[in-house]
Amino acid sequence: MAAECREQYLMPIVLLIEDDLDLAATLSDYLDLEGIQCDHASSGVAGLTLVERAHYDVILLDLNLPRLDGLEVCQRMRAAGMETPVLMLTARDGLDAKLAGFRAGTDDYLVKPFALQELVARIQALAGRRSGQAQRLGCADVEMNLPERTVTRGGQPLRLSPTGWRLLETLLRASPGVVTRATLEAALWGDEVPDSNSLKVHLYHLRQVVDVPFALPLIHTLPGHGITLREAP
Repeated sequence: MAAECREQYLMPIVLLIEDDLDLAATLSDYLDLEGIQCDHASSGVAGLTLVERAHYDVILLDLNLPRLDGLEVCQRMRAAGMETPVLMLTARDGLDAKLAGFRAGTDDYLVKPFALQELVARIQALAGRRSGQAQRLGCADVEMNLPERTVTRGGQPLRLSPTGWRLLETLLRASPGVVTRATLEAALWGDEVPDSNSLKVHLYHLRQVVDVPFALPLIHTLPGHGITLREAP
């Protein structure tokens, strides 16, 4: 599902990665009754394929998957820059298991057996967020490596100021969505916003680095709405 289309839906869209088919059917049916659309993958490999092809608001990820377990699935998602919140489902309730899950990039943890009402509450709390666990952000041929603090476009390194980095990171995290000027100003300066031309100046310098040397512009101004980073305005 194209990311631009998701705002047409009022219900959360989740992906359940669970190899227990009976449990998966029970959860899917209940979530459907609660107005939550649920796709299902029975293995980690199938789950990763679906995540790459479609947009989901939340991933429900079983820890004990065969061959490719939930920790590895989550690690691969985060390494690829996927920011979808992950709710790990597991029968392990020890602290070590939970810490391992958080280190892998999960956002929340639910121990089996759990109340279905609690599952719905956790989904609703996570839906609409972007996980802060991603290691890479990207749009088109732009890639930002957060741990290494590097940005490339088409494989070429881009040199950004600290403000330019925060500005590009904010746009990448929202891409392909539109970010209002007020949101960008808050991301850069918090409550102490300088004069009204400051954001315009920083956007100009960012375009000089990200767009001008390349054939396809990615940073677009939508009058009356804000700024977006995507291949077409």
